[in-house]
Amino acid sequence: MRRITFLLFVLVSLCGAAGGLRPLTAQATSNWTLDGVLAMLDKSAQDFHTLTADIEHIKYTAVVKDSSAETGQILVRRDDKMRIDFQKPDPRTILRNGDSLFVFTPKINRVEEYNIGKHRSFVDQYLALGFGTKGETLKKNYVLTLIGEEEFDNRQTVVLELTPKSDQARSQIARIRMWIDEASWLPVQQKFFETGSDDYFLSHYTHVMKNLKISDARFKPDWPRNIKVEKPRG
Repeated sequence: MRRITFLLFVLVSLCGAAGGLRPLTAQATSNWTLDGVLAMLDKSAQDFHTLTADIEHIKYTAVVKDSSAETGQILVRRDDKMRIDFQKPDPRTILRNGDSLFVFTPKINRVEEYNIGKHRSFVDQYLALGFGTKGETLKKNYVLTLIGEEEFDNRQTVVLELTPKSDQARSQIARIRMWIDEASWLPVQQKFFETGSDDYFLSHYTHVMKNLKISDARFKPDWPRNIKVEKPRG
């Protein structure tokens, strides 16, 4: 289980070239209640099938006051499938298909393959956070706080803060702040605060499209035949 926890921590914080950060502050007031927000998330989850978006990962290291970023595209399908193709600064693919999770790094011609079956619910808390997630699932796994509303990327968003209930989860992630578009009720940004430091990493989504058809082929391993495949123990 420790290996899976570490893997998730690495996956959501993978970053490369330098990138800029902008200050983000939520308004203190809101026209929403927490129960109202959770009800809208439940409604959105009912008809969620797929999502496509451009994605930017930003990692901030407080001790050196430095940030780094990588960009690409994310594809999500409701039936436990996800693919993230980072293009810049270095190509990298993260592929989830059911209980299998792959990390493909072309630069070193290597694929890491993990079986996450025993830890599926834990994995879903992070890799699928906000993408068709029901309000009751969030309440089960997190202590929830409604921060307020904020105009973000020219959209009206509601901002939630999520504190993991699991001691093991909190050993890596102290809390998560999530910006949710009030038009689609999908996340446009997630900010993960690391435990025991002022470091954080951030996932920013743009050009978000819901329920486009995504073929099975996009979620199948498509790396070269001569690739080196490693299967670290979970």
